[in-house]
Amino acid sequence: MATPSTRQITRAPDKGIFPLDHEGLCKQEMRQYMKCLMSNNRENAKCRSEAKSYLQCRMDNDLMQKEDWKNLGFHEEDNVKNPT
Repeated sequence: MATPSTRQITRAPDKGIFPLDHEGLCKQEMRQYMKCLMSNNRENAKCRSEAKSYLQCRMDNDLMQKEDWKNLGFHEEDNVKNPT
């Protein structure tokens, strides 16, 4: 006897879509973040400044909605490293 099919309920993400960076506008920031993760045994707490730089790049290039840092889990003391 066949089992009745169950319907899976899905819901949209809380923050909406997160478009891909097809043009590579934030590729450098993404690579810096990934490099930091790899060198710190994937401990993301040690790469907060790199994560913030990456998210800032995405917001600046309209690849994500501009959001207040506290809503993204960052605080005033989480400073962005200056790449220069």
